[in-house]
Amino acid sequence: MAARPKLHYPNGRGRMESVRWLLAAAGVEFDEEFLETKEQLHKLQDGNHLLFQQVPMVEIDGMKLVQTRSILHYIADKYHLFGKDLKERTLIDMYVEGTLDLLELIIMHPFLKPDDQQKEMVSMAQKAKIRYFPVFEKILRDHGQSFLVGNQLSLADVILLQTILALEEKIPNILSAFPFLQEYSVKISNIPTIKRFLEPGSKKKPPPDEIYKEDIWKPCVWNPPGLCPVDLFPWLIFFYS
Repeated sequence: MAARPKLHYPNGRGRMESVRWLLAAAGVEFDEEFLETKEQLHKLQDGNHLLFQQVPMVEIDGMKLVQTRSILHYIADKYHLFGKDLKERTLIDMYVEGTLDLLELIIMHPFLKPDDQQKEMVSMAQKAKIRYFPVFEKILRDHGQSFLVGNQLSLADVILLQTILALEEKIPNILSAFPFLQEYSVKISNIPTIKRFLEPGSKKKPPPDEIYKEDIWKPCVWNPPGLCPVDLFPWLIFFYS
């Protein structure tokens, strides 16, 4: 019996949350080892387990995979969530890349300085409503299908739903002008594997709270001596890319 995938990351969303979403959508059970100290991270780095010295890292099929998009591609392909041919895979990849641009803003938002958070919230809402959501609204309206590509669940659907729900936590009415996306969000949320992941008690992580943010920023755990939280921001991106 093959070992279950093992995820190495802090106990929070970050860039690993998309991996959790995808494994859950595929119906795959997985284990997690949470990074809580700098010693844990250094052990992975010193043991040559992190190709580029950063997490996320996923142990799967005898490999130690890093780089979020590579991890997502491998899992999607392995579990038939990456289209049936080159054209579909390219469409899925294109949609995912666009959605991840928006998701990245959501991931980093809680770690901004308080004075910048409201301004960035307005910017996120504008980008979602002007640049990103109209694209997917048109795709769904034009082809009349339940999924973005090939009329079957794919990586593109998983990442889009994750992004929609994460943004709705901050801006509940963000889909008010997008009826097809509203219907789509409900349908994808009710796919059995995804529905279970959205229920309490799953491995889906909650929005970052103050304790999680303190753990990530905590100088004694993550940052080199003398760096303040603002200086640590590039390190956050480096370690968790």
